[in-house]
Amino acid sequence: MKTTLKKIDNCKREMTIEIPKDVVEKKFDEVYKEIQKVAQIKGFRPGMAPMHLVQAQHSQLAKEEVIKDLIPNFYKTALDQEKLLPVDLPEVSDVNFKDGGFSFKATFEVVPEIKIKKYKGLEVKRKKTEASEDDLKKSLDFLRQSKGLDKDASLDDSFAKGLGYLDMNELKETIKKQLELAKAQDARIDMENQIVTQLLENSELEIPQSSVAKQLDYLLQEARHRMAAGGMKKEEIESKENNLKDQLKQTAINDVKAYFILDKIAELENIKAEKSEQRAARVIEFLLKEAKWQ
Repeated sequence: MKTTLKKIDNCKREMTIEIPKDVVEKKFDEVYKEIQKVAQIKGFRPGMAPMHLVQAQHSQLAKEEVIKDLIPNFYKTALDQEKLLPVDLPEVSDVNFKDGGFSFKATFEVVPEIKIKKYKGLEVKRKKTEASEDDLKKSLDFLRQSKGLDKDASLDDSFAKGLGYLDMNELKETIKKQLELAKAQDARIDMENQIVTQLLENSELEIPQSSVAKQLDYLLQEARHRMAAGGMKKEEIESKENNLKDQLKQTAINDVKAYFILDKIAELENIKAEKSEQRAARVIEFLLKEAKWQ
C-alpha cells in the first residue's frame, strides 16, 4: 500500500491510497468465490456454475463488493500508519481501478493541534448560596398565590399543616434548604462556565468545521423542540431558523473548542473515562480543585 498525505489546512487532510495489484486480485478471487456459492445462472444449480460465467455475469457486483471491503480497511490502516485521528467519516472520491490495482482519495478533518497557555490555578468566584429573608418571602408569596390565597391571607401553622408540615417553622426551614440547594447548583454551574471561559481565552486552536456543523445542528434541534413544547407552530419555528442559526453559531464554535480543550487536558493529566461526557466532567472537577477560589 502506498499513501500520499496532503495538508489542506490546519484540520483538513487529503489522503491518496494506492493498493497493489496482487492484493486487489486476491480480494476479487475471494469475492467471486462467495458470489459463486449463491449465483443464479441458467442451467446450473447454485454453487455449480463455472467461474468464468460467474465472472462474466457478476463483474459489477464483484467490483462493488471489493470496493466496499478495500476502502474502509485500507483507510483505517493508512490512518494508523500516519497516526491520524479523524473527527468524522471521510469524503471518498477518485475511486479508480487501474492496471489491476486500486486507488481512492479520502478527505477528512482531524483532531486539531491545541496550545493551552494556562489551565491550572484559574481564578473562580463562587456565588453566595445562603437563602436570604427576601428569598424566603418571595417563595412564600409564590406558594400563597399557587394555592389561590390573596395577600391578606395569613400564612400560619394551619396553612403549613395543610401542606403536610408540622408548623410554619418547619415549612420555612424546608423551603430555605430547597432554595440553598438550588443556589448551590447554580453556583457550581457558574463556576464551570468561568473555567470554560478562561480556557477559551487561554487556548489557541483551529477547529474542524464538520464538528461545528454537527454541534450547530444539535443546538438547532434543541431550540426547535423547546419552541414546539412552548406551543409554537411549525411554520413559525421554520421562519425563525435563519436567525437561530446566526445566534447559535458562536455557541456551537465555543462548545466545540471547549470539547477539544478539555480532551487535551484529559490527555495531559491522564484523566480517563469511557464516555466523552464523563471525561469532560472529570476534567472540570480537576480544574476546580486546582483553581483559586474567591
